[in-house]
Amino acid sequence: MTTVIHIIAIVAAVIAGLFVLSFLVYFFNLDMKLTAALAPWFDKHYDKIDRDKHL
Repeated sequence: MTTVIHIIAIVAAVIAGLFVLSFLVYFFNLDMKLTAALAPWFDKHYDKIDRDKHL
């Protein structure tokens, strides 16, 4: 029975840790900061793509 309680405690700790991590990403807007930092690389990649200019 203690094994089941131990497993439940581990699962609860992992869920709580993921919640705290997702809250920190949301609070400090880290997803948009990462996107802004990667934007020049994205632009360089998409500028190389050949496009059909005939409509």
